[in-house]
Amino acid sequence: MLAPPLILAQSESTVYNLPPYFIWVFGLLLIAGGLGWLVATVLGFARARAFGLSTRWFALAAACMILYHAHWLALVFSINSENGNIIFPVLASLNFFVVLGAVCTIVGFARLNSLPQGDASEL
Repeated sequence: MLAPPLILAQSESTVYNLPPYFIWVFGLLLIAGGLGWLVATVLGFARARAFGLSTRWFALAAACMILYHAHWLALVFSINSENGNIIFPVLASLNFFVVLGAVCTIVGFARLNSLPQGDASEL
């Protein structure tokens, strides 16, 4: 009965020190992921004419992943801002573009009927 108030009365806090490589690895992977999804989006929309409407849905999913990476940048800038109230809405909606990209991919797979005209061995 006395333990919970005593636990809450403790004043020690745990501080985690980031390793020196964390920012560089996180930043480089964020940039590489954004550039990779940018290439996928451009190639997807370029190939959409040849392969049909389902390819556009996959390109839209890649565009959602670009917005997901941009959302991480928005989170970093909101953390560094003086207004701390903006952090939680940005953090709460972090995976919105991942969900939207998944929906676009599901629609793309649902509309994918068959291979385009030609032989499957050409792929």
